[in-house]
Amino acid sequence: MGYRVAVVGATGNVGREMLNILAERQFPVDEIVALASRRSLGTEITFGDKTLKTKDLDTFDFAGWDMALFAVGSEATKKYAPAAAKAGCVVIDNSSLYRYDNEVPLIVPEVNPEDVHGYSKKNIIANPNCSTAQMVVALKPLHDRAKIKRVVVSTYQSVSGSGKEAIDELWDQTKSVYNPTDNYEAKVYPKQIAFNVIPHIDVFLEDGSTKEEWKMVAETKKIVDPSIKVTATCVRVPVFVGHAESINIEFEDHLDEAEARDILREAPGIMVIDKREDGGYVTPVECVGDFATFISRIRQDSTIDNGINLWCVSDNLRKGAALNAVQIAELLGREVLKKG
Repeated sequence: MGYRVAVVGATGNVGREMLNILAERQFPVDEIVALASRRSLGTEITFGDKTLKTKDLDTFDFAGWDMALFAVGSEATKKYAPAAAKAGCVVIDNSSLYRYDNEVPLIVPEVNPEDVHGYSKKNIIANPNCSTAQMVVALKPLHDRAKIKRVVVSTYQSVSGSGKEAIDELWDQTKSVYNPTDNYEAKVYPKQIAFNVIPHIDVFLEDGSTKEEWKMVAETKKIVDPSIKVTATCVRVPVFVGHAESINIEFEDHLDEAEARDILREAPGIMVIDKREDGGYVTPVECVGDFATFISRIRQDSTIDNGINLWCVSDNLRKGAALNAVQIAELLGREVLKKG
């Protein structure tokens, strides 16, 4: 006996990836439906060796469905998620709409699985921001050992985090650089992304930070520990898929780099590749399509008493979005619904 699962936003990058991962991980599905807006009605989507035709989200009845994995923006989520939840279908939401709601658990299964039981207040579980998800997987096992005081993180985020239009923009701009007759102007981003980096993700806030940076602060506190101080600089880079992060961690207690490496090697969801030689680290290109969060460049920070530096890379469409949502679904099934 399996689950009846709806994937909302099935024609987008994350929605398609959710379907791929549900099939890859052999999630116990009795019935699955791909939902999208009316303009995408009838679009064919792959689910394992099957082909699904999208159905109209606007007229869909969620009654009798166990889970709905939402991969649409906050506006659409605001409209459809409460209706699904009210119908008894547990919503796993990838947008930012519910992440900071005290009655909605924000979950990374390797970090705070016990919080899944809080879903019942609204029948909704939130998926964190992609850049936060991979970072907290690395922080949590180290925090359990030496208690983290402060984190300084700089991100190198791929364009796929902005959707298909951003992927197209990088591709088209890159081609136009080599074609003097082709003048491709920036549309998705405020400046050229090809052969460039942009220190600006999401909107600017009054204190000079961007909302993406604020998200990393607020979500780390909610998922791991509210006492951790976090400061972030989020940068968009000309990479199609895969987010990278340079993370500096200050602990209350001393943690030797060798012990930190051993802790991370044993931690769930992490793969350590850290050889001090040419190519002895992981880059975004190598992490695409993989479930793991990769950690490299682990080393002591000699400028503070208890500091460690590390490099963290993950496929943002997977761990940063679709995989984490499916892992939440697995956790919900295993700990709460217990049908599969």
